[in-house]
Amino acid sequence: MGFFSELKSDLSQAVNTLMPDDKLEGANGLDKDKAAEETVKVSEVDIDSMLNRLDDIKLDDITNEETNTEEEAASEVITEEVVTPEEENTVNESESSFAEASEEKEEAETSVSNEIEELTEDLEEKIEEETQAEVEQEEPRSALEAINNEHIDEYIAKSNETDKSNNDGGNETMDFEQQTPTDETANITEGMVISGDLQTTGSLDLVGKIIGNVKALGKLNVTGEIQGDSDAAEIYAESARITGEVRSKGSVKVGQSTVIVGNIFGSSAVIAGAVKGDIDVHGPVVLDTTAIVMGNIKSQSVQINNGAVIEGMCSQAYADVNPSEFFEGLKNK
Repeated sequence: MGFFSELKSDLSQAVNTLMPDDKLEGANGLDKDKAAEETVKVSEVDIDSMLNRLDDIKLDDITNEETNTEEEAASEVITEEVVTPEEENTVNESESSFAEASEEKEEAETSVSNEIEELTEDLEEKIEEETQAEVEQEEPRSALEAINNEHIDEYIAKSNETDKSNNDGGNETMDFEQQTPTDETANITEGMVISGDLQTTGSLDLVGKIIGNVKALGKLNVTGEIQGDSDAAEIYAESARITGEVRSKGSVKVGQSTVIVGNIFGSSAVIAGAVKGDIDVHGPVVLDTTAIVMGNIKSQSVQINNGAVIEGMCSQAYADVNPSEFFEGLKNK
């Protein structure tokens, strides 16, 4: 504002200095004083109006600049006011999310503790029920009663099948005897004791002891002890102890120091030991000098060496000649 005031005063002085002479010369006889006064007035009016106009223009510019400045400042303030609440909202949101997370954690811990308590209570109740059931349990039931009702029929059927297979020994024997003999030889060593039946498709060398029946599709060599029936293709006993029937599809050889308590069946027999039982063979029977037989002999032929001892009847029932038929035929003639 001071600049325009000085400019105004300078222009006023310049006009006052220049204009009066020119106006006075072109006034055409008017009074110099009046003309000068009018000229000064006009110039002052014009100059004042121009200066006022300049002042107004400048004031408008200044006002506009100030207004723009104020608007910019206001916008900055508004921007600051807008930005600051967002930051505050972000902080508030983070604080609220943290608080919510803390609450959720507390709720989760509470729910877990409640579940643990419920499980503990359930376990305690089950333990009490089982304990009470054990206390109130009746006398032990039989094996059949203990089986589930749905499986009783199956259990009975299996038991019947087992009994039938045990009683029906003929089928098992037939199946076993129909197998092909092998060349293998099994060994029951001295000091070995087997409790139960024994079957083999090959031969068997028995030095130990068997408490049970023995079946072999091959040869049976016994120098040990058998408490049960023996069945093989051929049987040879030396210094053995056999309690039970001796059956052979071929020959039976009883060596010295052998004791057999049981019947002997085979195609032929050579006895040098002691036998307490009947001897039934379809071929010849040879009693050696050390033989002791307490029982009946039925065979095709009998050879008794000097020194053998026999207590029983001898019959050549399988001989080619029947004595009864022979003498009956003589009577009829």
